[in-house]
Amino acid sequence: MKNLVLAFLTFLFLQTNSAQHYLEDDTPYETGFDMESIAFQVDSIMTHAIRNHAFPGSQLLVAKNNQVIFHKAYGYHTYDSIQNVRLNDIYDLASVTKITGPLPAIMKLVDEKKLDLDVPFSTYWKPWRKRKSKKDLTLRQILSHQAGLVPYIVFMAKVMKDGKIKKRFIREKPSPQFQKQVYDGLYIGNRFQRKMHRIINRSKVSDDKVYKYSGLSFLIFPELISQLTQMEYETYLKENFYNPLDCKTLSFNPSNKGFPNSIVPTERDTLFRNNLVKGWVHDENASLLGGVSGNAGLFGTAEDMSKIMSFYQNYGSCSGKQLISEETVKEFTKIQFPNNENRRGLGFDKPLIGNDTLDLKDAYPSPMASNTSFGHSGFTGTFIWADPENQLVFIFLSNRVYPTRTNRNLYKLNIRTALQDVFYKATLN
Repeated sequence: MKNLVLAFLTFLFLQTNSAQHYLEDDTPYETGFDMESIAFQVDSIMTHAIRNHAFPGSQLLVAKNNQVIFHKAYGYHTYDSIQNVRLNDIYDLASVTKITGPLPAIMKLVDEKKLDLDVPFSTYWKPWRKRKSKKDLTLRQILSHQAGLVPYIVFMAKVMKDGKIKKRFIREKPSPQFQKQVYDGLYIGNRFQRKMHRIINRSKVSDDKVYKYSGLSFLIFPELISQLTQMEYETYLKENFYNPLDCKTLSFNPSNKGFPNSIVPTERDTLFRNNLVKGWVHDENASLLGGVSGNAGLFGTAEDMSKIMSFYQNYGSCSGKQLISEETVKEFTKIQFPNNENRRGLGFDKPLIGNDTLDLKDAYPSPMASNTSFGHSGFTGTFIWADPENQLVFIFLSNRVYPTRTNRNLYKLNIRTALQDVFYKATLN
């Protein structure tokens, strides 16, 4: 009886969601998998998630052996059920930016011997040379979250007082001194980036070198990359990675790019912008950098995410050309400090140590993901993962923070791990 009810609910959901379809006309004969069974299981999980307000809508793309075998859109942009999610809609990627923005640039700079993972980072970032707690930290420690850096600094508190924006830092109209746009009708002072960097440079560092996730360094990586390459950060990424990979929508500040694609809104912000955030980065720290950052700020589609993750899965190879050396990609995607109970690679997230021994409810990601697999998640509900050993790329994009970031049902229901597990079981059994 339970299965009949579930099947009926899934049928109703499919009938009311016209955005659902495959990217390619794959059939079980073409893929070698029971796509009908896969689709039923995935649709059931998605229906359950949307009905329980884990998110209003999402995109899911899965590729096996560099071929897209599943690509569907679910639900709506918001819970008013007006605008369907489409396959080419653009999502705020949040912290997925870390491995799709600064990280490929850092890997290329390591290849070119312009960065060394094991010399003090202060060799390249001069302000840290005078900081006793920071001067000896290495890039390897920083990227694997083993450096003891403060996890997060709320820079929004610097530009607001008693719930109101300080005009000293933010103005409603652009000017030569206020050029970077934070949001519709909001422009940040040109000097605020230096203030942010100064605060990061002076921030405390823990003496205990244990795993402690921190996004602080990703706020300064764009400036470092620009200094080392003599190019604007976003331009460097486009010319060296996004254009060669044919990532058509992967960009910062998509509202200014003129894309025909719809942009999915994130949160109804009641703290800073006092409006529905759509087309502007959700993360406040990234917004105060004009939307161009290393911790957050990138937007894109599931298709573009699959291209960059397939590129990583192929260890830096794209159309027969090695954009990053295989050796470097393998180094960045392996666990760095396993003896310290730190599962992280260099910038990349990895499966929990001993993940293959855990039940699905406790695992991260699927217990069937190999030790060679890697990826990252984002605060807005995004999750991207690649598994070179099993040749499986998994892309999940959502706006779980709508209408508020306090909504944690995506995590409570373990939706992403359950979805990923469906494909592992279907493709590996």
